[in-house]
Amino acid sequence: MAEIFVLAEEEILIAFGMIGVKGKAVTSRDDAIATFRSIVQNKKCTIDRGVVDLSDCKMLILSEDISDMIGKELADWQLSGEFPLIVEIPPLSGTSAQHTRLVDAVRQAIGIKIQ
Repeated sequence: MAEIFVLAEEEILIAFGMIGVKGKAVTSRDDAIATFRSIVQNKKCTIDRGVVDLSDCKMLILSEDISDMIGKELADWQLSGEFPLIVEIPPLSGTSAQHTRLVDAVRQAIGIKIQ
């Protein structure tokens, strides 16, 4: 069982693997959506070494490029308030200027600016 799971590019997975965190690399939008659905709905994910049981997963770490691929489905999940908690990290190429996190969008919509 895994309490933390990562969806990101291969190089990021290697780094997380060094500290014992499992994950899966996805490269296409369809693969990202299918994997995300499998994790949040079925609580399982198929990786190279078999199937990972994610029934006790508390945190799903996504690189920003993966979260951009998932789009509305990710936003709907975050608003549901269910586990796993979604944490976005920048990809190796760096944060895109166009990337808007859900928290930033909500702050902008309600007019809160925290410095």
